[in-house]
Amino acid sequence: MAQKPSIPKGTRDFNPEQVAKRSYISNTIKDVFESFGFQPIETPSFENSDTLMGKYGDEGDRLIFKILNSGDYLAKADDRALEAKDSNALTNSISEKALRYDLTVPFARYVVQHQHDIEFPFKRYQIQPVWRADRPQKGRFREFYQCDADVVGSRSLWQEVEFIQLYDQVFSALKLEGVTIKINHRKILSGITELIGASDKLIDFTVALDKLDKIGAEKVKEEMLTKGIPEAGINKLEPLFSLSGTFEDQITNLTAILFDSEIGNEGIEELKFIHKAISELGLAIAGVQLDVTLARGLNYYTGAIFEVAAPPSVAIGSIGGGGRYDDLTGIFGMKDMSGVGISFGLDRIYMVLEELQLFPETVTRHVKVLFINFGETEALFSLKAIKALRSQGIHAELYPDAAKMKKQMTYANKRQIPYVVIVGSEEMESETYTLKDMISGEQSKLSLEELISRIK
Repeated sequence: MAQKPSIPKGTRDFNPEQVAKRSYISNTIKDVFESFGFQPIETPSFENSDTLMGKYGDEGDRLIFKILNSGDYLAKADDRALEAKDSNALTNSISEKALRYDLTVPFARYVVQHQHDIEFPFKRYQIQPVWRADRPQKGRFREFYQCDADVVGSRSLWQEVEFIQLYDQVFSALKLEGVTIKINHRKILSGITELIGASDKLIDFTVALDKLDKIGAEKVKEEMLTKGIPEAGINKLEPLFSLSGTFEDQITNLTAILFDSEIGNEGIEELKFIHKAISELGLAIAGVQLDVTLARGLNYYTGAIFEVAAPPSVAIGSIGGGGRYDDLTGIFGMKDMSGVGISFGLDRIYMVLEELQLFPETVTRHVKVLFINFGETEALFSLKAIKALRSQGIHAELYPDAAKMKKQMTYANKRQIPYVVIVGSEEMESETYTLKDMISGEQSKLSLEELISRIK
């Protein structure tokens, strides 16, 4: 009995219409990236395990897909780990490579490896798939594309200002109104841990806080307790959980709460600079909101952190994020190389545009004209015209078989091809083409030049 075909959970096939819509999003993002001066690079789909492991925190490390060594991978297995069923120790001996978890760490590796060929500050963008062994659910997949832009080699806060503008320009181009760019600062989070007496628990604190919108305040407090954060300190978080109002109002309240935290005030001053610049420059479509509960639980962020929320009418979570990292390349031996970057969640943006019906109708209409096939002689005559049409940038094709007219017309309708060309003996003798508009039903007999002009 034949095996029923299937694909792994958390992965998807894409039909031609979906690929066209995805390309529309990625091409829009790419055009904006390049208009801001970013250059494209690509890195391998898998990296050496030691490049990735230890860069995303314990939770991130667990979500990395490991690749078994080629050949007899058990030949070099750690016998003690195998006997003890110690999966962590065993993995180190049977897997030397892993699928990339994101594009940022591979980018840091790329910068260090190619540092003598790069002009700093280096602005790069990258649009490639990443893999995470996460539990699949709506808007969360095990294989998905990231669209990243990063600048390394500059500590200037103007980079953060530009990234907010970049977000705004992309969503303006996609006509996606109602997005909110949430912003916080890692130094503010450090100041908060000082306030609650948990300076040595910054990572545990941010990982728990990052789950606030998913599990709620009470569950977050429970997790913090289990991580050793004192209850008295957790109780001090209440004013922060309920902080609201305008950006300026929240900054004022935050300044009062963190008045004796040097590092907290550094973060506040940087956010004030970014907000002042954005207020003067203006945004076309996006809103900017200070969110002190925004944590983004990745170890490498050190400055401003971003997260983009979809319009409130679409329950899908974030559709982008990023932040400042002061020493990401230091993990590969290149110290004091500050950077900042953002990412667009292509898959979630797709779902938002689909739900809000924001894809232009023209996105999925590739072929503009189909030539009907009446036989070998007519097909050859048609192909000469098709060649001329294609040279003018018009997408055209010949139906491959000399099938019944009704079948060929049905094919054109199902493919949503707007024009059909009919070439019979009469057309060949007069060197003309009968053009049928599949929407209006009108027919015209045209020369090749007229045909090109009409379809264009």
